[in-house]
Amino acid sequence: LLPWRREILEGLLGADLVGFHTFGYARHFLSSVLRIMGYDNTLGRINLKNRVVLVDVFPMGIDFDRFNKVGENKEVQSEVEKIKSNLKAEKIIISIDRLDYTKGIIERLEAFDDFLKRFKEYRERVSMILITAPSRSGLEHYQYLEKRVNELVGSINGRHGRVGWMPVWYIHRSIPFESIVALYLVADVALVTPLRDGMNLIAKEFVASKKDKRGVLVLSEMAGAAMELGESIIVNPNSREEMVSAIKQALEMSLDEQVERMARMQERLKRYNIIHWAEDFTKKLEEARNINTELRSRRLTKDIEKKLIEDFTSGEKRLLLLDYDGTLVPFNVRPERAGPDRELLSIIDSLTSINGVCLVISSGRDRQTLDRWFGRFNIGIIAEHGVWIKKSRDTWKEFIPLSQDWKKEIIPVLEMFTDRTPGSFIEEKEFSLVWHYRGAEPGLADVRANELKEELITLISNLELEVLEGNKVIEIKSAGIDKGKASLLWVEEGWDFILAAGDDNTDEDIFAVLPETAYTIKVGHGLSKARFRVNSYLEIRGILRKIKEV
Repeated sequence: LLPWRREILEGLLGADLVGFHTFGYARHFLSSVLRIMGYDNTLGRINLKNRVVLVDVFPMGIDFDRFNKVGENKEVQSEVEKIKSNLKAEKIIISIDRLDYTKGIIERLEAFDDFLKRFKEYRERVSMILITAPSRSGLEHYQYLEKRVNELVGSINGRHGRVGWMPVWYIHRSIPFESIVALYLVADVALVTPLRDGMNLIAKEFVASKKDKRGVLVLSEMAGAAMELGESIIVNPNSREEMVSAIKQALEMSLDEQVERMARMQERLKRYNIIHWAEDFTKKLEEARNINTELRSRRLTKDIEKKLIEDFTSGEKRLLLLDYDGTLVPFNVRPERAGPDRELLSIIDSLTSINGVCLVISSGRDRQTLDRWFGRFNIGIIAEHGVWIKKSRDTWKEFIPLSQDWKKEIIPVLEMFTDRTPGSFIEEKEFSLVWHYRGAEPGLADVRANELKEELITLISNLELEVLEGNKVIEIKSAGIDKGKASLLWVEEGWDFILAAGDDNTDEDIFAVLPETAYTIKVGHGLSKARFRVNSYLEIRGILRKIKEV
């Protein structure tokens, strides 16, 4: 809806760490970043071009000890006595909020009105103290809200009030800390029922102040604190029926149950207090700093590139192990359209003409496609992530004999997920199946991909198969075969210089089997065993151009 949404997200992504009070807010942020900016995340880690942004949830704590011991304060004790002497009700409900539409004040008053209508036995026995702090009083909408609250309070008091008993005591001004805490102490029930809220510290303060553990918290499911205070009575603030029922349940709850619920919530708030919250945040910030420092140190700089070229030049036997999609060419929504362009074919032709150079292209693609694109060159090829291998000018060979019988059990599952995910499709190779979802709507695609992985892991538990997760693809293939094992057929020949580059998880198997002296390069973002990293396939092409010129 916002015309500046991209600019806002770009600004937020300038940080190393973005923290939110609730998981829901963090989830929506990550979804917006993916949908609008195109940046995916892995467990809250957003990989940008040259750095990482961490996104995490930090539910704000309170100074628990301050509120828990505040009852010992003489000023607070004096306030408590004043409130008790003025209110003759057996039970006291408190409601403390900023005067705002999101706080659900109107809905709360209407629920209390309905409660008194339905349960007449509580008339003259229970009173609500409603405190609203002025907010944006210069705006017409807020002036109307204030007028509406005044009218509703007057209506409730006029309808249900008696001489000596007033259902709602209403104060519309900011009150001092001692008075707020005194209200916490005398209250039997706290109604904290916003229609939409962040954390809402009122709920936590009320719980922390109850040193005797007497009292009940009625809390909106829309408040961030509801995730931590599960022992409160959680309500839908838009449901009048739920609100009325919760008020009755709170007023009639036994003392033993009150103490049990309150004790659990207090223990949690005491553990995750304001100090722990701050420490948690700063530790995560330090983690983000360390990750980005490491990423900067592993960048393939001009000096490292220069040394790479020098080592290539001085070597006699030189091996180049290069992934294809994402490393030599950009990704395409339709894989068949990602064939080699003229520049790449020219680079390959030049490299294969250099004495002592062995070029091997490793890919997850089928051997027929790779043969059609590169069969005329004197290079080695690894197809289907190591299932098929072809040495220079040789014929294709299976790495080990494999079966295709398992496909008939997997294909129906992939077809079901394809039907449920517009833009996705299935690719069948000789010994593997691939589910592509690059063309699907990002949010839905990620959900379906996770569902499919779980389904497949269960399905293949008794089969000698494995599930590989690549860049917007999920592949099912025979276990025990990978690019790393296949590449050893070349690596074990012994080389003066080795360069390996790849962009996804399947290339990590190659990096793992290479000697420490090899130049291993991760293309793109994410964790990797590679010594160095570059941003895109364009940088790999740049290195190859310089190598062929030498």
